[in-house]
Amino acid sequence: MARTTRGNLAARMGRWSAAHWKTATFGWLAFVAVAFALGGAVGTTTIDTDKPGPGESGRMDRILDAGFEQPAGELVLVQSRSLTTDDPAFVAAVEDVVARVSGLDAVASVRSPLDPGNAGQVASDGRSALVELDIRGDAGDAVDRIDPVLDAVAAAQDAHPGFFIGEFGDASAVKAVDTAYGDDLGKAGLLSLPITLAILVVAFGALVAAGIPLLLALTAVFATFGLLALPSSLLPVAQPAYAMVLLIGLAVGVDYSIFYLKRERQERAAGRSERAALEAAAATSGRSVFVSGLTVIVAMAGMFLTGNEIFASLGVATILVVAVAVLGSLTVLPALLSRLGDNVDRLRVPLVSRLRRDDGEGRIWGAIVDRVLRRPRLSAALAAALLLALAAPALGLRLATPGPDTYPSSLEVVKTYKQMQEAFPGTALPATVVVKAPDVNASRVQAAIDQLRERALASGRMYEPIAVEVNADATVARITVPIEGEGTDAASVASLAELRETIVPETLGALPGTEAGVTGLTAAWTDQADELKSKLPPVVAFVLVFAFALMLVAFRSLVVAAKAILLNLLSVVAAYGVLVLVFQHGVGRGLLGFSSTAGIDPVVPLLLFVILFGLSMDYHVFILSRIREAFDRGEKMDDAIATGIRSTAGVVTSAAIVMVLVFGVFATLSMLFFKQFGVGLAAAILIDATIVRAVLLPAAMKLLGERNWYLPRWLEWLPRLEAHEPETRPAGEPEPARAA
Repeated sequence: MARTTRGNLAARMGRWSAAHWKTATFGWLAFVAVAFALGGAVGTTTIDTDKPGPGESGRMDRILDAGFEQPAGELVLVQSRSLTTDDPAFVAAVEDVVARVSGLDAVASVRSPLDPGNAGQVASDGRSALVELDIRGDAGDAVDRIDPVLDAVAAAQDAHPGFFIGEFGDASAVKAVDTAYGDDLGKAGLLSLPITLAILVVAFGALVAAGIPLLLALTAVFATFGLLALPSSLLPVAQPAYAMVLLIGLAVGVDYSIFYLKRERQERAAGRSERAALEAAAATSGRSVFVSGLTVIVAMAGMFLTGNEIFASLGVATILVVAVAVLGSLTVLPALLSRLGDNVDRLRVPLVSRLRRDDGEGRIWGAIVDRVLRRPRLSAALAAALLLALAAPALGLRLATPGPDTYPSSLEVVKTYKQMQEAFPGTALPATVVVKAPDVNASRVQAAIDQLRERALASGRMYEPIAVEVNADATVARITVPIEGEGTDAASVASLAELRETIVPETLGALPGTEAGVTGLTAAWTDQADELKSKLPPVVAFVLVFAFALMLVAFRSLVVAAKAILLNLLSVVAAYGVLVLVFQHGVGRGLLGFSSTAGIDPVVPLLLFVILFGLSMDYHVFILSRIREAFDRGEKMDDAIATGIRSTAGVVTSAAIVMVLVFGVFATLSMLFFKQFGVGLAAAILIDATIVRAVLLPAAMKLLGERNWYLPRWLEWLPRLEAHEPETRPAGEPEPARAA
């Protein structure tokens, strides 16, 4: 006799979609097409990278914006191994570069190192010279006008093969990085798709079943690409946002579909009718997908507390793609399954299909869980010790803002930058001292500027040429100071600190009625990193509190909610430890193909925290839901734990492998940010799906027994997100007629 129970939201959505499969399926396709088309029609507004940032550098940039026209500046390095600037061939090469760039509409002004008064543009050994030029128009749009300049410089290089001629500057560097990001994104897509499909074929043993999760994930990604453009006029899109959509969308879209589809196949293998199996999957795995997706969305919302445009953009991108993936999993997936029925197992793959188990149980994990439950204290102690050992290196985590030295060495701008740094230390990424006064030409201000120059050169951390520019109103002076280091390394930070804490306060800063400070890329990157550090505590608190509340409502247990938070924190901190081992201590550096071990990109730890805290809940919710189902059916706690782990082992393993390999693809890309992000995510998911969920979770639940479900009476008012108990229709009972 079938037992009727009140269905949850996921169950009701699945039931409706199954009954109206055409509406659900074609409605989804129409939604994806319209969203993508709307995004293309509206256009996407991206973040203005030249907008003043936080801290002292932001204040100084606003003073400069008001006092100066600030075009994007470019430097062209002309270098010879043997000739000097006195040689006719060297002179001809420089004059050719000047002539080529001077005739371009995009170039506003050119300063030749051969002109009198430009001695600072010639290196001390005479074998290197810099041609300086400004790009016409607004600096924020200069990247759109830089191509003709790059082509002219490349043509000069071809015309003078005996010289090195290369370009580095505000626009050329951004152009190169943008291109590298785009190439990396394309490579990630090309590699991720076949890897994901191969894993799904192994997981399901049939091409139809394997193709459904991948198609749903891809349509969710494409829909989100379009949706991102709609709010971009209010919240501009950050450069990594599309990579984030592809990375997270492919991972969670496939995972959610696996959870749902595997449960439906398990119920059919247990003898349920097609309709009963689908309803059971909708009410159980569908609910897990809904809770998991909601957890990820809540965690992502924490990024809005940073007050940072980049984080806010990444938060919107991730929230959108997860929401779209959840919607697809709860609507179009049951619609397709209701139509296909057992035909979802069509196009079976020989050998692979025979190895597949429809009951979802994993022999290996089952054996591990049996041993864990026999010795829960020892298992918990060993797992916790291993996690703490992995997490220990995180105590030495250093933040290092990415600069040209961290970009792929294959980029031409990076090659030019490195050679420019050797010939003209600090010139490529100088510090900029700004002074605002009623009259910066006054003798006392000029004397302070002279004193600043003397103190800077005497420090040994700063170099000539120190250039001074005064605006037309003589109210603002801009002093360019080449500093030691690569722009973002420890030497540059130390140079910046000496300028800010000693030299400027004791010279220009000591004048009454003046405002002085330091900006430039090193200063801006340092201020941004400091701001992120200050925002970390409220973001962490927000995510922890709301994730705890969601788990409390989902499982109506204080113990389960607290344990979920603790286990997720262990996974995240262990991933931080792996990051430090790889990207600071250089473990596996040759394999991953990077050279900089200065530290971790400031964006990565915060981004990893919110994403991992959401994603790791997927497995937690899925496994706990099955354990709770078994417990509610009357099984003893030990049996319920074993049943829950065994019945989800195959699903969790398949889903984890998809995530680990998709994230691992990003570790193979050229940009260091992607490498750090991919390694961190892959390590955390691997740790979470093995040590945490297969060992620490069952051991902790075994030790706590029925106290796992403790909820004090004063919290019984909490709303319920009840799981729908799968109907117990006998295998021989005919199923209700399925909608045509």
